[in-house]
Amino acid sequence: MLSKDSDRPDSLTIPATRWYRSLAAAGLRRPEVHGPARYWLQIQGSFTQALKQQCLQHFQVEVCREGFMRPSEEEARTLKLANRQLAWIREVRLLGDQTPWVLARTVIPLDCLEGKGRQLRHLGNKPLGAFLFSSPEWRRGAIETGVCQPRHARQPLLARRSRFYRGQNALMVCEYLLPELYQ
Repeated sequence: MLSKDSDRPDSLTIPATRWYRSLAAAGLRRPEVHGPARYWLQIQGSFTQALKQQCLQHFQVEVCREGFMRPSEEEARTLKLANRQLAWIREVRLLGDQTPWVLARTVIPLDCLEGKGRQLRHLGNKPLGAFLFSSPEWRRGAIETGVCQPRHARQPLLARRSRFYRGQNALMVCEYLLPELYQ
């Protein structure tokens, strides 16, 4: 959860999500993936850079929570982590012109925090994408499309995620699109 008041129905939180390997497969479950959100779900380069270009004035990263935590079972399975292994988890809101556009959750296994990867624990309000896309060590894997199961109106309906690889190690970046971004 991203908010301390996550039980309130108007809070911005990350809902349960079902992940699909392709946009077409996700579209069978939620046709909205082929609407205005499609552009955002398919961006291949830096998502942060695309958000900055959408801003009229100001882009901001707001850290909501970060630290050593246990990934969800699905996240651990996707990253091939041992049961109950801790990872550095970072949850942020990405705001454009003072409006929350994206909720992001990054799961960084301990192996990724070695060497230059130590910097990942000290990003503060800097975008993660700036680090990953400026480093030749990291390469992005396939982008998956997420269909969210919101419990209330302010939760995202659509998401995307990808793994970034450095050798055999991988971290996972999940970006949950808020309707204010694409409507």
